Amino acid sequence: MVQRQLPNIREIATLVKFKTPTLNPTARRLEKASTIADLRTIAKRRTPKAPFDYTEGAAEDEISLARARQAFRDIEFHPGILRNVPVVDTSREVLGGTSALPFGIAPTGFTRLMQTEGEVAGAGAAGAAGIPFTLSTLGTTSIEDVKAANPTGRNWYQLYVMRDREISYDLVRRAAAAGFDTLFFTVDTPVAGARLRDKRNGFSIPPQLTLGTVVNAIPRPAWWINFLTTPPLEFASLSSTGGTVGELLDFAMDPTISFDDLEIIRGMWTGRIVVKGVQTLQDAVALVDRGVDGIVLSNHGGRQLDRAPIPFHLLPTVSREVGHHLEVHVDTGIMSGADIVASIALGARFTYIGRAYLYGLMAGGRRGVDKTIDILRTQIERTMKLLEVATLDELGPQHVTQLARLVPVGCVD
Repeated sequence: MVQRQLPNIREIATLVKFKTPTLNPTARRLEKASTIADLRTIAKRRTPKAPFDYTEGAAEDEISLARARQAFRDIEFHPGILRNVPVVDTSREVLGGTSALPFGIAPTGFTRLMQTEGEVAGAGAAGAAGIPFTLSTLGTTSIEDVKAANPTGRNWYQLYVMRDREISYDLVRRAAAAGFDTLFFTVDTPVAGARLRDKRNGFSIPPQLTLGTVVNAIPRPAWWINFLTTPPLEFASLSSTGGTVGELLDFAMDPTISFDDLEIIRGMWTGRIVVKGVQTLQDAVALVDRGVDGIVLSNHGGRQLDRAPIPFHLLPTVSREVGHHLEVHVDTGIMSGADIVASIALGARFTYIGRAYLYGLMAGGRRGVDKTIDILRTQIERTMKLLEVATLDELGPQHVTQLARLVPVGCVD
């Protein structure tokens, strides 16, 4: 028989704990987010369809992006036991300096369109967290204003080599003058990819007010108030604006870009230089003797050539072949701290977040970017503790298995 008694008021009182209400609406939204997926849900609710789809979407059937994300799901961790790891060190030496975490913020275009604080929020949050921030050629905040937002942190610049080479050369000079320490020479965008969501949405800079956009704006007044009451949206590093994203990229990019251009830029730039957009082992090997400090295995977030190679799948082989000669970094598809830990274990020196950062930005501006970094930091630390490794250097292939899903078909005689 179960013995029962009358409830003790004093015992009940010890169980009742009322949480102090959060008065700030942004903080209240963000405190409910535990994952990047949670931030995405908030972002979608608060952002009009065209800018959200620009962030979310990829090229054509979006197969490259789906495969990249699936590749991170298709891993198996192998934790150790009884290693005595009460604390972990998440810091990383990368490109001649220190990052407090093994990831940085990737270059993203049109960022103020996602949320009005744009690159200023990203640079400020990165500086506060002790990680690098990378500004895009197609950014909506100038090189100099990013430096002002992150005066003592590490600022990096992503360069498109444009048809008018002098525009690109001037951007290199401005980045150097502003104290940016690393240049990302981007090689995977000779022409614009077919981003069908943008075409269907009539996406342009600045956004055009149509009946559809007005209807879509009704439940998202904060975004439109910010857009209409802040400085005009423009490409801060370029003088020409207007038109669809594809038209702008076709104007800015040049399919004649070659190793000669890399040599010219390398000669102009005195800091570290990284080639972003490497997608084959052969190209990685070819860059070893080209005077670069690192490469980023990337298919541009799946936004250029659909069905492109999966960077995370390339990582172990490329790292093994060229990792002793230059730094191997990776992006595309990273949505959790576990993805970052797996990348480091399989040979990446460093990783980058793009959409994950923008989801946080759209969800809550600077506070949202801080939340993104905090979520990833917590996940990295927890994953390392569960694997029982105290430092990133202790991670290795023994900790991760890539499970086979897409297996190449052999040659048929």
